[in-house]
Amino acid sequence: MLLFDALSPAPRTVRMFLLEKGLELAVQPVDVFSGENREARFLQLNPAGQTPALLLDDGTCLAEAVAIMEYLDERYPSPPLVGTTAEERALTRQWQRRVELNITENIHNAFHFAEGLRRFETRIPVAPEAAPGLKRIAQDRLAWLDGMIGGRAFLAGERFTIADIWLYVWLDFAISVGQPFDRALPALTSWFDRIAARPSAAASLYRDWQRVGVRG
Repeated sequence: MLLFDALSPAPRTVRMFLLEKGLELAVQPVDVFSGENREARFLQLNPAGQTPALLLDDGTCLAEAVAIMEYLDERYPSPPLVGTTAEERALTRQWQRRVELNITENIHNAFHFAEGLRRFETRIPVAPEAAPGLKRIAQDRLAWLDGMIGGRAFLAGERFTIADIWLYVWLDFAISVGQPFDRALPALTSWFDRIAARPSAAASLYRDWQRVGVRG
């Protein structure tokens, strides 16, 4: 297998996942800042032109970070980061979808339309006027999530899962691009600091992220 990696939050979720799993894969970096992911060679593998991507030994190319993590969790089930039962897997997916649809997609698009506008305006449709509203929605939904976390150690209860990886990486990215979450949210702040203390959190940062100032 060959993992196409990049300095970006979604690839970082896969790197953090691999560290938690203790898995090592062959890696090929892709320079998304120069647009290497939009070149014909990469588009032949992943027509969506996004990272990460995982090239399997049979020539199949998997894209989308969550799909890659779920595939690898099935191939290498220990330690389980999705779940060992149908119920556990469903709960993990429930929480991952909640944070992605309500929070991290809004952070992502707000970055495209505001802080990252100059980079993305020639690559994708952008709506700068939407950025303030998207940021406001993300912050509101973070407060909503804070109320649901309660005293649990992790999003899905007492199990650390890909839902925690997904939310942590995107919130860490958001801090670095001027979209910090409200540290007055007690449950979320405690959860974030607990995940940040895991060795995989710092180790998953791209080797030269300081070059562009984006934590990915």
